[in-house]
Amino acid sequence: MPPKVVSEELVTMFSNLGLDSAKAKEAAANANLSSQLKDIVVEAGVESGCDKAVGIILYTIATKYPQNALRHRATLCKYIVKKEVSNINLQACLDYLRRTANEELNESDFVSQCGVGVVITRDQVKSAVADYISKNKDEIVEKRYQFPIGSALTDVKNTLKWANTKDIKEEVDEAILALLGPKTDADKAPAPKVKAPAATTATAAVVEEKPKAKEEIRFPDPSDNIQNTPKLLKDHLEATGGKIVTRFPPEPNGYLHIGHAKAMHLDFGYAKKNGGKCYLRFDDTNPEKENQEYIDSIIDSVKWLGHEPCEITYSSQYFDQLYDLAIELIKRGFAYVCHQTGPEMSEGREKMTDSPYRNRSVEENLSLFDDMRKGKFEEGKAVLRMKGDMKHPNPCMRDLVAYRIKYHHHPVSGDKWCIYPSYDYTHCLVDSIENITHSLCTLEFEIRRLSYNWLVDVLGLYRPVVWEYARLNLTHTVLSKRKIITLVQKGFVKGWDDPRLSTLNAFRRKGYTPEAINSLCETIGVTRTNNTTIPYELLELCCRQDLDGKATRAMVVLDPIKVVITNYPQDQTEQITVPNIPANPALGTHQVDLSRELYIERTDFRMVDSKDYFGLAPNKEILLKYAYNIKCNEVITDDKGNVTELRVTYDKDNSNKKVKTIHWVSSVAGQKPTAVEVRLYDHLFKDSEIGDDWLEHINPDSLKVIENAVADKTVANSKEYDRFQFERTGYFCVDKDSTSDKLVFNRTVSLKENKDKKKI
Repeated sequence: MPPKVVSEELVTMFSNLGLDSAKAKEAAANANLSSQLKDIVVEAGVESGCDKAVGIILYTIATKYPQNALRHRATLCKYIVKKEVSNINLQACLDYLRRTANEELNESDFVSQCGVGVVITRDQVKSAVADYISKNKDEIVEKRYQFPIGSALTDVKNTLKWANTKDIKEEVDEAILALLGPKTDADKAPAPKVKAPAATTATAAVVEEKPKAKEEIRFPDPSDNIQNTPKLLKDHLEATGGKIVTRFPPEPNGYLHIGHAKAMHLDFGYAKKNGGKCYLRFDDTNPEKENQEYIDSIIDSVKWLGHEPCEITYSSQYFDQLYDLAIELIKRGFAYVCHQTGPEMSEGREKMTDSPYRNRSVEENLSLFDDMRKGKFEEGKAVLRMKGDMKHPNPCMRDLVAYRIKYHHHPVSGDKWCIYPSYDYTHCLVDSIENITHSLCTLEFEIRRLSYNWLVDVLGLYRPVVWEYARLNLTHTVLSKRKIITLVQKGFVKGWDDPRLSTLNAFRRKGYTPEAINSLCETIGVTRTNNTTIPYELLELCCRQDLDGKATRAMVVLDPIKVVITNYPQDQTEQITVPNIPANPALGTHQVDLSRELYIERTDFRMVDSKDYFGLAPNKEILLKYAYNIKCNEVITDDKGNVTELRVTYDKDNSNKKVKTIHWVSSVAGQKPTAVEVRLYDHLFKDSEIGDDWLEHINPDSLKVIENAVADKTVANSKEYDRFQFERTGYFCVDKDSTSDKLVFNRTVSLKENKDKKKI
């Protein structure tokens, strides 16, 4: 048989991908592979070649999947060429696109789910490894090189999902070596085999399974709780129809912050993905700190993020039932009225000593509790406590308070009650009343799980599944309501929606979109690893990715220098057509004015040119974006040498195609362009981690106000929350302080990450 003829054209094309000559010839000789790879090269737009790293990934796609297996392959190729997909997240991308092959692609979901564009630096890996070593130091020192290194690799990988596994392994090995030193002879000996003891019934009863979150979250089912009797389960299933039921339960004592966004994403998202429902329930049991303003704001923020509660409920609407259950708790011998002061109760819990009022009779406790309800005691003179176990190692089992006296008007129940249930009493009971299947909360509540289960069990009520996850922490900011209130009250910021804060109102005012915040929540996923702080830059990346295809381009000059085009007609004004979003022509165009007189950024001009400078200089030619080349012929300065005006000539034919581009804003009919105010926001705190002395680290330069920037007519008639990409500057949003005379813009995020900041 004569040798098969191999297309030299294909060999050259595949060699340009970075394949060696033998591999390129082998690929060209394989009819199916060559056809597949050629199509991929065309889809990727790299017919003339590309970086080897990119080419190898494109080749991998061709070899791993048959032709036409991926409907959305062109989208994948686009991100590979942009180097936003690597070998680290390639498999996740392929799996996602294969699952969605028969439906329209939700590109933003694909990007967030698959870590597209996320880059984990070696410094981040080093930091995560250091955190792991610090938390497990005692066990590592004890076990030395018998310590299961695989658990360290898994833990760090779960924390930094898109990190390079090789980087993690090297950093773990280096950290272990630094801690333990070189292996000794004892370390090299095989580990002794230890026979595991058989689990006793008592042990099995104490240990609770703590499932690890996965990409597709599946929590335990309420039927797994053996305390849920067949009747309890039957009644529960009749009420829910077997559907997932969750709840988002904020306390209306402040505005929601970005940490709540993660809770909402899980509570509402898990129910929605499983065909269930989610309540928005206000945990309104503390009338001293709660008001209608916060309730209205929370409802608005939930709606803004795109979540739809099946019903809005209030813990206060169950006050009658909760009171009746408290009576039942007393009758069953599990609650008593106590007259100890707060410090006395705390001391008793610490020393594990009983209250002197703990052994009152049921009749006396019922009578005293009725006196509490009727207002016969002053605040602080009596509380109802749950009779747990004062010797229990978990302090949340040591007779927590169930009811306390508060003579305050309640925003929902008014003045009907002067006794109010505590969180520890209310939360689990309302979960049970509302037939919540999965009570999801952050890890600081894990210690309360035992008392949660104890209370519903002693009352013989249905017990939901309880599962805790790590809260969202963000660098360069604080999420504590107490600290945010301090910042507002002491005037470090201007209200709860100041764009430097972490509240959802602040991010909204700053110009962040719900999609960007939800994308962050989806990207970081759900983990039980506590004390995980997310780089602020990751949130900014999610925002850029979302706004890139949404924000209309506009030209705004922040620090203007006047430019006169001396050879442009004196009274002429030209309409220049500008794409709304250059990457998507289907989104249309708009027009801006060009006349003899215009303005450019002061930073786009220098008296002395250099090779690494891309702006204008004397006798240098540059391109006015979307318009014409101009050349600087004359520089006008004041008596102090400051540049006040540039005189240039323009080339209508743009003969020189190799010049760099700058943005500009033109005068119209001799009138200076519209002035706008621009507010440039930076981190409120100078340090990424906020310590105990947090007020001492506030950034004095967190806000810079530019009062007389000039803008083209694209932004005219804008309204609050309208978003734009200011060419070459960043993304901006119209602020509520705008007036009919002057627009005010907040910088949402710069176009690129600041090189001085830590990369993600």
